[in-house]
Amino acid sequence: MSRFRVRPGEPLPDDTGCGMLHVDMDAFFVSVELRTRPELADKPVVVSGGGPRAVVAAANYPARKFGVRSAMPFSTAKRLCPHLINIPPTGGLYSEVSRGVMGIFRELTPLVEPLSLDEAFLDVSGALRRLGATPASLGAQIRSRVEAEHGITCSVGVAKVKFVAKLASGMAKPDGMVVVPAAETLAFLHPLPVSALWGVGARTEDHLRRLGLGTIADVAAFPPERLKKSLGVAVGEHLYRLAHGVDERSVVVDSPEKSIGAEHTFDVDRHDRAELGLELLRLASRVGATLRERGVRGRTVSIKVRFADFRTITRARTLVSATDVAREIHAVAVALLTEHAPTGAVRLIGVRVEGLDTGEAGEQLVFDSPAPRWRDAEVAADVARSKFGSAAVRPASLLGPREG
Repeated sequence: MSRFRVRPGEPLPDDTGCGMLHVDMDAFFVSVELRTRPELADKPVVVSGGGPRAVVAAANYPARKFGVRSAMPFSTAKRLCPHLINIPPTGGLYSEVSRGVMGIFRELTPLVEPLSLDEAFLDVSGALRRLGATPASLGAQIRSRVEAEHGITCSVGVAKVKFVAKLASGMAKPDGMVVVPAAETLAFLHPLPVSALWGVGARTEDHLRRLGLGTIADVAAFPPERLKKSLGVAVGEHLYRLAHGVDERSVVVDSPEKSIGAEHTFDVDRHDRAELGLELLRLASRVGATLRERGVRGRTVSIKVRFADFRTITRARTLVSATDVAREIHAVAVALLTEHAPTGAVRLIGVRVEGLDTGEAGEQLVFDSPAPRWRDAEVAADVARSKFGSAAVRPASLLGPREG
């Protein structure tokens, strides 16, 4: 299966029709903790609570070499690996990082189905033209951004259907990407053992093997009526369709989007508040454009500031009326930064607008206001960018020296 793995520096394979991505963080809880403990990266580490009945919440890959796994009693893990290092879980930290990661996904497509804090399906089919990208390039972008913005790695599977995308991400671990071209779906699936089929546990696997079916290819070649008679109509038909690469399930968005945001991780930590203000303008412009594209406005503006030591603060302010205007979002974000962010080297900065609605209640009018119609200008800029590219219209303060 190594031929499906994308190697650094190699051109991306043909991913036409492969609009389904499965993204899975690598050893999520441990990876989040090791951001501030890099000296432990090559040592066997778990995240586990205290007490005699504690279980392993997550194990890094050095620990897994000793047979340590999540959900294992910590006492068992310690017997398998006497020099195992335990880090107690940090309350709230994993949810915070998860929200940031899922936010990256939702910047690319609204069709995101989280399965847990550390994995999700994405349907990017409808976003490719808008983003000028391919599924595999978006997978590469996600991997790069998750590492740059959150200090952890993830593995990505790219395929035509959910089932295959999830298999592919598992084979990409750790820190890799597997792309299964639509035309090669069966070539990818058929050599795999029957246990790889979605829904096959130990009992079903044993039943299939008693029928002489050891691989997915065997299941695909088995008479479907015999399979249904042996396993039951629903299970037999389900496995037969999967063995032929058929999975009609779509991404199920769990709830309406509650916020839209954008973040940026600096290559070099920033101290200058004027530079941070310019980055907030760039991010506010992206957020405003996304709000207008999706036909929503928000009443609460928040910022996130992550310092060089990974200490993170968030601050928010609720407006009198909802907005989708970048200039207004930027003004609030700068005020929050000035009032609440202590001095220090900044690694990441972000802007988010929350409390979204469709704006059907109308826009709040302010009488006798001399302010220009900034929203009209920004909508005009949206139209220009849609026709001539993202760099066609930008705030003058974001132009480089040559452009200025």
